[in-house]
This record gives sequence, structure tokens and C-alpha cells, in this order.
Amino acid sequence: MSDGSVLHVKGRVLVTPDDVRDELWVVGGRITYDRPAGAREVRTVTGWALPGLVDAHCHVGLDAHGAVPADVAEKQALTDRDAGTLLIRDAGSAADTRWIDDRDDLPKIIRAGRHIARTRRYIRNYAWEIEPDDLVAYVAQEARRGDGWVKLVGDWIDRDLGDLSACWPREAAEAAIAEAHRLGARVTAHCFAEDSLRDLVEAGIDCIEHATGLTEDLIPLFAERGVAIVPTLVNIATFPRLAEGGETKFPRWADHMRRLHARRYDTVRSAHDAGIPVFVGTDAGGSLAHGLAGAEVAELVTAGIPAVEAISAATWAARAWLGRPGLDEGAPADLVVYEEDPRADVRVLTAPRRVVLNGRIVG
Repeated sequence: MSDGSVLHVKGRVLVTPDDVRDELWVVGGRITYDRPAGAREVRTVTGWALPGLVDAHCHVGLDAHGAVPADVAEKQALTDRDAGTLLIRDAGSAADTRWIDDRDDLPKIIRAGRHIARTRRYIRNYAWEIEPDDLVAYVAQEARRGDGWVKLVGDWIDRDLGDLSACWPREAAEAAIAEAHRLGARVTAHCFAEDSLRDLVEAGIDCIEHATGLTEDLIPLFAERGVAIVPTLVNIATFPRLAEGGETKFPRWADHMRRLHARRYDTVRSAHDAGIPVFVGTDAGGSLAHGLAGAEVAELVTAGIPAVEAISAATWAARAWLGRPGLDEGAPADLVVYEEDPRADVRVLTAPRRVVLNGRIVG
């Protein structure tokens, strides 16, 4: 807390899965494990403390139709914050949300710039829609605008085929990913289907969003290359509804979406068991509500990932992957306190007792 007062968090502090302490202190908005001397005022919060949750696939500033006004984006960010999500990787947004960086009461955001899609191959008003010859230039542009990430649309429905298909020739993807890496940015891609994955991974991509098309023959390649996935299972749950809505016009696509949905848990469990890094993301901000990171952790557990590892995918491991601190000595005090041990029942994550952001109790 930055007003001279001190916050005392006591009970069980889950610094890491193997480092559990009885208390921490917040002085000047930062964490310390040394009891401060001469504190003017001490406020105590009791419970089970975790690092602030991470939503690694979230779209602040978007709704189903495109960019939204700042007041709507603010409500989205507040919804995430109040649910315990204090770090967001914004995986593509047409809105300028840089103003959020000046607000110490809103979650911290790591941006991937605006989506980059093939012409007429994505949601209207979301992406730069371009052809392969322009891909390198647009990737360079968004690498400079973002916070170390670039977001491609790797596949989408091809209306002539009536099904999902890859958007980029391998040569174009290789050149674009190499340019992003040269500029110090990592690259991720929206991929529902199977046929874009090998080319993107062999081209050097860093992460795949959704990854519903991941098959047994591709899993060793992902694991060998260390390519992470963000499954967004709370979003994949909508596939049957989407399929029903598009079945009359695109029956082949609808059948494909249902098959991807049916095997979603097996896909995620197999990826995890092979050592592929799996992280929590919700895909909030399109047609999906914000504040669902806790529900996504529960989905990972349903898929067969052990509870502690599912929690780590939204806390310790996710923060390390994104280069942000957890409950480290001297780190900004971004933490969530729960009534009960989330390791015993991850559903606890959907109901924070207290939310602390930059050392201030905000929820």
C-alpha cells in the first residue's frame, strides 16, 4: 500500500507450489517477507494467497462487433480484476487500450497488437486483413506496437471449401515469424483445425491458441520445439452452438467443429502428458464474458491436468512464461486471497475473498 500503511496477509501464502509460507507484508505497494518496523497502520487479510491470476488469451476492448469505447473496455477490465485476473495477455485487439497502463486499479496488460488475418478470413472489424506478400510488413508493425507478442490468424473457414483451412503459405509464415523474432517479439496464432499446425511450428512459432486440431502425430513436434498452447476450453465449449448456427450453409465445417469439440479434453490431456506447456486463457471479449479464468482452470482439471499444475497454468508458470513476477520479494503486490485451499478444490478460484493490486485492496 502506497499511503504509508501496511498490509499483512496471513494464513497460507502459496509463493510457489513448493514454497508455502505463513505470511507476507505489503509495504509501499511491494511484497516483503520481513516484518516491517514502525508501521503507521496495519490492515490484515487472512486466507489462502496466490499470485494474481493470469488470463493469457483475453481481448480487452473488443466485443462481438469490433472495438468498443473506453468505458466498455474499463468495465471488461474491472470484471477480470474482480474475478482475480491481474495479468492479461491481450491476444489481439483493434482497440487502443494504452490508457489502461496509467491506471493502477486495472489489471496489467501484455499486448499482441491487432490480429493479422487473411482477407475475408476472420471476424469482421477485428483484424488487419491482408495477403501473404504483406505479412512480414504487418508483423513488423504489430511487433513494434505490441508488448512482445504478435497474433496471427492461422486458420479460418474458407467459404469456397466450406471448411476450416490454413491461411498462410509456409514461406510467408517463416519469413514473418523470423521478422518478429528479429524485433524481439514472440508469435502466436489462432488455430482451430489440424492443417496449419505443422507449418507454423516448423516455421518457429512460439504459441498456438485453442489448438483443438492438435493430433497425436503433431504432439511430439510441439513438445520438441517447446511450443506452448492456450486451449481456451471455456470458449471451445461454444463449438456445438456455432456448428448448429452454420450447419445449413457449411455442413462440412459444422461437422468438423463438432469433432474438434468432442475430443477437446483428450487433446489437452495428451498435450500436457507429453510435456507441452499449457496455459490458462479464456478468449473473453469477443462473444464470451470476462472474468472466467477460474472457470478455465476447472476445465483444465476436467481434462485431466492435476489441480496444482492447472493452478500453475494461471499463476506461477504463466507469470514466468510471460516474464512477470509472482509473490517474489520486492515484486508489486498483485495477489488474490481465497477462503479455502484452491489446491483442494480449484472451484475456489471463482470466488476471491480479497483482490490486491499494486498493494491496494481493490476487491
